[in-house]
Amino acid sequence: MKKIIKIVCVTVLFISTVFAQESKPDALKLYTSGQYSAAIAACEQEIAENPNNIDSYVVLCWSLVRNKQYSEAEYWGLQGRQVSRYDHRIVEILGEAKYHLGRNQEALSLFQEYISLVPNSGNRIGDVYYYMGEIYIRLAKYNHADISFSQAVRTEPLYDYWWSRLGYAREMTGNYKAAMIAYEKALALNPNQYDATRGKERMLQKLQ
Repeated sequence: MKKIIKIVCVTVLFISTVFAQESKPDALKLYTSGQYSAAIAACEQEIAENPNNIDSYVVLCWSLVRNKQYSEAEYWGLQGRQVSRYDHRIVEILGEAKYHLGRNQEALSLFQEYISLVPNSGNRIGDVYYYMGEIYIRLAKYNHADISFSQAVRTEPLYDYWWSRLGYAREMTGNYKAAMIAYEKALALNPNQYDATRGKERMLQKLQ
């Protein structure tokens, strides 16, 4: 009788554990479906249960940035780095948080670190070069911006806005022919790209 009761108890415990796991929110699925607030709550619960789960910090920071909670993303990104100092996902998303907070040099340093960690294989490498280009424009380092945007469009050539920003960086260095090429590429991808349209008009005047 005692053996039967023990088996029943073990079975009930197993079923309860499986049910709890199945009913637990999947933070990554919530994030990918655009339910950022729910993903944030799920990740915070995961971290409370297991403070060393780096994946929870990563998805939490992704969700916070998409939810435009940049200060919170910076905080949790720094916490994540204490768990895994060189996790390239944390490095990149922390750089994004600092970029949106206007902390240009800190963001630039993190983006450069990301590139050193995953020079060719990072799935955010194009975005990182784009953000670096924007930072260099903020700092009026237009040649650097040209290099960064050029790398961005080489990695992801179908983003018309990135081509437009490349055109602007080149325009600001006085390289009008190269700027025209970038603006025309943007317009080939999106004929309604406003910044590229205006940029091309300016280049036509400059190249007369």
